[in-house]
Amino acid sequence: MTPPYALADIPTPALIIDVPTMERNIRRMAGFFAEGPCKLRPHFKAHKTPEIARRQLAAGSCVGLTCATVGEAEVASGFGDDILIANQVIGLDKCARVAILAKSGIDIKVCVDSEIGLEQMSKAAQDTETTVGVLVEVNVGFRCGVGPGEPAVALARRAADTAGVEFRGLAGYEGHAVGLEDRAQRENAARGAMERLLASVSAVREAGLPREIVSAGGTGTYDITGRIEGVTEIQAGSYVLMDTAYGKLDLPFEQAFSVLGTVISRPRPNLCVADCGHKSCTQDHGMPDVRDVPGASVMFLADEHALITIPPESPLGPGDRVQLWPSHIDPTINLHDLFYALEGDTVVGVWPIDARGYAEQRTELTP
Repeated sequence: MTPPYALADIPTPALIIDVPTMERNIRRMAGFFAEGPCKLRPHFKAHKTPEIARRQLAAGSCVGLTCATVGEAEVASGFGDDILIANQVIGLDKCARVAILAKSGIDIKVCVDSEIGLEQMSKAAQDTETTVGVLVEVNVGFRCGVGPGEPAVALARRAADTAGVEFRGLAGYEGHAVGLEDRAQRENAARGAMERLLASVSAVREAGLPREIVSAGGTGTYDITGRIEGVTEIQAGSYVLMDTAYGKLDLPFEQAFSVLGTVISRPRPNLCVADCGHKSCTQDHGMPDVRDVPGASVMFLADEHALITIPPESPLGPGDRVQLWPSHIDPTINLHDLFYALEGDTVVGVWPIDARGYAEQRTELTP
């Protein structure tokens, strides 16, 4: 197959990136973290694309990469040597894969919030004759984590005394705060969450335990949590390409990617149908926006079809292209195998999304 050379040649539905816009986002975030002690650990799960991650790391101000899964970490180990899996890794098979990464020379760290997770990682590391770094995750009001204060200290002490693992610090994710549209509410929620995390940091310090890393934050709170004394790194990811949910937060980042579709029907004057349904664009944070079509909005996403209301005078018809700006970057990208990288209407690269899905499930098992 001959690679497409222009926007009009790209088969749809497809993901496209505006490269200059993405590069501006990367430079803005790197510039912010060039000042102050807190640094950036870009979240690979947002885009799962090595070419984008390489550009983030090359821009500077980064201490490494964040991943959500072991599979993502395995892909990221091909171009990054400092990786945090900001998640609990449970299961001896997954722990063994993490240990193999550590054995290969990768500075790999995982989050723990239970003795089970700690014990399984310890066993895998000892079996592999290596050491895996661990961060005790503190529950700061969202998702996983041990309780702040004494529970965090107890697990940190247990990690420090466990063979095969090295206690490296603490983590906490203020996920309940990152998407709040009101700036004051977002700041209050983020600061409240960090009080819980940093109280645990103080308690761990008083217990005489080293805590090199304090990891937190996301795109919505990067400039709040990233300026709180004691936080050493921010796990922001969506900023690099952005979505319409984060676009409501008045952040200094631009929409850099979209789902490209082709109009396949104009059944009524006020409706057109494109081939980019929810198999190519998720709607968990709301319907996508229609780019550059005044008065257009997505009414419904079916499996293969996007139903788009348009002004009756709109010239859109079968064969025309439309672009949707997704509401949530991570799951939309996870539906696709590659990005078409554009400068203007010219395709300047085709970038595989190597960490999409669960690669280990696609591996052929041989008897």
